[in-house]
Amino acid sequence: MYDLVIRGARVIDGTGAPERAADLAVRGDRIAEIGPSLGPGREEIGADGLVLCPGIIDTHTHYDAQITWDPGVTPSPELGVTTAVIGNCGFTIAPCKPHDRDLTMRNLTHVEGMSLEVLRDGINWDFETFPQYLDFLEAAGAVPNIAAFIGHSSLRTWVMGEEATRRDATSGEINEMRSIVLDALKVGAVGFATSTAGQHNGEGGVPMPSRLAGEAEMRALTGALGEAGRGLFMLTKGSGTSIEFLEDLAAANGRPVMIAALLHNSTRPDQTFEDLRRIGAAQGRGRNLYGQVSCCPLTNDFTMRSPYPFEGLAAWLPAMQAQGDEVKAVFADPEFRARVKAELEVPAAVRLFNGEWHKLNLLEAAMAENRNLEGQSVGALAAAADRDPLDWMLDFSISENLETVFTAVLLNSDEAAVGRMLRDPHASISLSDAGAHLTFFCDAGFGLHLLGHWVRELGALPLEEAVWQLTGRPADIFGIPGRGRLEVAAAADLLLFDPARVGRGPARRVHDLPGGAPRLTTSALGLEGVWVNGVKVAEAGAAVPGRGRPGRLLRDFAA
Repeated sequence: MYDLVIRGARVIDGTGAPERAADLAVRGDRIAEIGPSLGPGREEIGADGLVLCPGIIDTHTHYDAQITWDPGVTPSPELGVTTAVIGNCGFTIAPCKPHDRDLTMRNLTHVEGMSLEVLRDGINWDFETFPQYLDFLEAAGAVPNIAAFIGHSSLRTWVMGEEATRRDATSGEINEMRSIVLDALKVGAVGFATSTAGQHNGEGGVPMPSRLAGEAEMRALTGALGEAGRGLFMLTKGSGTSIEFLEDLAAANGRPVMIAALLHNSTRPDQTFEDLRRIGAAQGRGRNLYGQVSCCPLTNDFTMRSPYPFEGLAAWLPAMQAQGDEVKAVFADPEFRARVKAELEVPAAVRLFNGEWHKLNLLEAAMAENRNLEGQSVGALAAAADRDPLDWMLDFSISENLETVFTAVLLNSDEAAVGRMLRDPHASISLSDAGAHLTFFCDAGFGLHLLGHWVRELGALPLEEAVWQLTGRPADIFGIPGRGRLEVAAAADLLLFDPARVGRGPARRVHDLPGGAPRLTTSALGLEGVWVNGVKVAEAGAAVPGRGRPGRLLRDFAA
């Protein structure tokens, strides 16, 4: 007898093959059989009209800190995710020496929009080295499966301390970092992750450590992947990093390169497609380069106390360096405003906010007498007042003690362009950023959004192709064996959903972080069940009581 039989499902196996009607049986943590009229199970589910596919593999998350206090990595499993890859962009918390912990947390509050109080209250620091971190995760367990990158900024800080954000590494320091990467790969890192993106700044606007790395350092650390013969190189690309350089690294090391974050910028409409074209040309020369794209519009809710969309501007640095209410004086300074306006007038290849004031709305006024302005764009409000938009926004924020909540649609707002990106054969759909930017947005339900909005509502992709993008394709790129497909002996990571209703609900604010701090979350629509290694962890979009921690720490990856 099987432990579970799901009968009469529309089976989509994660390979891109057409769906078929079949039963699926699970024994223990594995798929035992797929076919018609299977034998009895201790539990049976009738799935008439429902789609059964592999669980979603989310390859771009930032749960490195949250997982130490929340092994459920909420809300990803409730949104169909059965495997999460952490450590993206190199913003990890291991390795980390005790005296660097506060520096690491302070940097995360800026680069990943995390509350310092939450991190201080929540992180369990029962580790220092990366191998110890993996051992800690494995012993603690988690609801989904977890794969972890060794991160460049943490690595640099471990070796160089506070100098990591100030200078190039010496040859000796580079050799020490390379040795740590090799050790990390041996114990089960999925790869090495870094960032050269200009918006990735730590406390006080200081660049994250990885942004200080020179070419020799990049070649040495990615070369460790080639020496080990395993692992993927993940990079969030800044404007100074070329696709040609990344192709050269792939050629030298023979390892895949995942290039993030390819988002459509309406002020530079051809840039992402040019990047994908170059990636495709590299693939044609036998290099395993992939462009990581998102199916979600990039939106941010923020106040001017933490205006993440603007912090990638060089002219914004004085505001990031200011302490407490000193920032109001910076915002009021005419010279500061003039420099910001001048920078926004020059188009940039990689920048979050690009002067599109009609896409920046006043979401919540702090003062009752201003509530009538909510829902209007800063562009319209400034025009009505015959003011420059930046001047209006800063003056209004100062008048409300910087408590005004704004929301901005920053990138990926042109659906025709995004649909074209999603269909590009050289793209990998991901970029949820789950676990980061918790008060700004929540894209943890990106997979359900792809299945609902892009497949059912817009018909931009066939359902089988969308499922492949969420399951089999990332499993192949990241070398995750035995997952991402429905086949006999594969792990029973399963997602059962109603294709007529699947999607993600509206964002809502909850207060469930350490200390009762808030975050944005969303609910699943049309999701009937999620299983991790044969254990049901979610149904009807909610966590299953007593589900335990069935996820595995993934350490073995295909060469």
